[in-house]
Parts: sequence; structure tokens; C-alpha cells
Amino acid sequence: MQGCLCNYKIINHMVQVQDDEVFSILTGKISTAINRTFLRSFAQKGIDITTEQWSVLACLWKKDGVSQQTLCVLTSKDKPSMTRLIDNLEKRDLVQRMPDKNDRRNNLIRLTQTGLALQAKATEIVQNIAVKTLNNITEDEMNVSRVVLKKIMTNLQ
Repeated sequence: MQGCLCNYKIINHMVQVQDDEVFSILTGKISTAINRTFLRSFAQKGIDITTEQWSVLACLWKKDGVSQQTLCVLTSKDKPSMTRLIDNLEKRDLVQRMPDKNDRRNNLIRLTQTGLALQAKATEIVQNIAVKTLNNITEDEMNVSRVVLKKIMTNLQ
């Protein structure tokens, strides 16, 4: 399989590892490296949030005032994890829970002024990391990678 982006050969529907690198280990290493880079960059700029908290804030910066369930779907987090994330964001005065006027059983998660003010600074950091991370990767390589990773996610669902 020339041109394959991974170090595997597919033989009779079996995946054979060609090198010492196992796909799950490689993706785990990438995830860990990105997480460390985010945390270090946030800390250097005085932003006291985790990458998980950033993912919630990024959703709210796109569309504020959504339900906790919507945030769960957008971030692929379960409800208990999202509750913990929102609790911690509330403690930092970045979000607040507001009763949903259309359904009193639900709360809508809204950004506070502090949460809104964080957007420009955090977005700049994330964009700088993205530029560094994707250096020397062509548009075609990105498109192929995106397609392959989406197929993997679909296969795992």
C-alpha cells in the first residue's frame, strides 16, 4: 500500500503493525503533546483553564446560552464530566447557569463578562499552536487526515 499515511498493511481484513508504532499509542502521544502545549501556553499568558474547559468555552464563544446536553454533544463529554467542567468554570466566574425560560427543568450555560473577555486572548494562543502544529503539512495531507480520522471515529461508534 504505497502512499498510506499509517504504518500498517491490511491483509485479509487484519491489520499488521509494520513498525514499533501502534496507532493508538501514536494518537495518544499526539493528544498528550497537544494538551501539554495548550496548558503551558495558557499558563504563560496567565489563563487558568484546562484544555477541556477551553473546549466548553470555545463552544460558548460560537453560540452562547446553550443547554448542558448540547455542550455534551458538541464536546463528546458525558453528563457527569460536563457537570464537573461547568462547576469549575462557574468557580472561575467564566460561565453561569441560567434557567431556561422555555423549560424550567433545564439550565442554559451562558458566558460571564470574564468568560467573554477571555476569548481573544485564548483564541490567539490556540491559533498560534495550530500554526506551529500544522507547519509543513499540506492542505491535501490535512484533507486526507481529516477523512481518515472521521472514518475511524465512525468505525468506533
